[in-house]
Amino acid sequence: MNSEPLRIGVMGCADIAWRRTLPALTAHPDVRLTAIAGRDPGKARRFAERFGGEPVTGYAALLERADVDAVYVPLPVRLHADWVGRALRSGRHVLAEKPLTASAEDTERLVALAASRGLALLENFMFLCHSQHARVRDLVAQGAIGELRTLVAEFAFPPMADGRNIYRPELGGGVLTEVGVYPLRTALLYLGAGLEVRGAHLQADEARGVDVAGAALLVAPGGETAHLTWGAERSYRSRYALWGSSGRIEVAWAFTPSAAHRPVVRIERQDHVEELTLPAEDHFAGAVAAFVNRVRDGVPSVLEGETVLEQARLVDQVRRRALGPGGQAAPAVPTIGGSRGTR
Repeated sequence: MNSEPLRIGVMGCADIAWRRTLPALTAHPDVRLTAIAGRDPGKARRFAERFGGEPVTGYAALLERADVDAVYVPLPVRLHADWVGRALRSGRHVLAEKPLTASAEDTERLVALAASRGLALLENFMFLCHSQHARVRDLVAQGAIGELRTLVAEFAFPPMADGRNIYRPELGGGVLTEVGVYPLRTALLYLGAGLEVRGAHLQADEARGVDVAGAALLVAPGGETAHLTWGAERSYRSRYALWGSSGRIEVAWAFTPSAAHRPVVRIERQDHVEELTLPAEDHFAGAVAAFVNRVRDGVPSVLEGETVLEQARLVDQVRRRALGPGGQAAPAVPTIGGSRGTR
């Protein structure tokens, strides 16, 4: 076991880094934050004043430092393929915000690059590191709802202020890559590999040129289905339900629980309803711990490997089903039935 602290540099001064990931990184006893890089020197300095490390101007300068073993990348998704690749080629382990890239092709290239160099490459789907999902998986495996037939997952929130990356197509904006990936990843978690997208719809915002809502129907090799909905123009919702042959399990705060939230898992059967209240925990801290354990001790993580590739392929399938082979956002998007959908 390596007893030296893992020296991490941060590539980008994103809001998610400020609010959640950097507090978790700096709280880990085996992590030392050595540098924070940003295009804006003032912003990098402000981050460093709060979290420690040295402010660095420019992402390339971060990779020239000798005191960086690993890199956390919270950049806009369109920049991931380039900068994650550069970090890996420089010999650094990488924890990248989700999604890893904007396409399955780029994701496959980066995963292969990391494997060829013996480096850890984890996609920060932090919700997967919350133990509530492991508890639900155990319940399903124990037959709590009989045989799993259908999964329903929903993730949406009200409109956000203009200027956020989600509304900027040049940075890879749109809710499929920012929000839709959560329900898709949930489908993979419970239904496994080999999912096929049988139908998809993306609703576009004509003024912004990005998708602001979506839905998909997936079918597993065994015939199980997943009904997924996401969006940025709705009231808040963050939940999924598993419907089996003899019951149903629902997780009401699935993707964005605070560190103080005590999850409630609801189990419904024909003549019985049970609610399990689970301990509170910080899934950002869980993701950081998974990354550190992977880098230092080689512990496999749910945030890496073949499932990352499956996720990227599903996103591409949804685009192709909803938008056609080009997969480009447009002012009006074809629906499953071929009619034109507008905001």
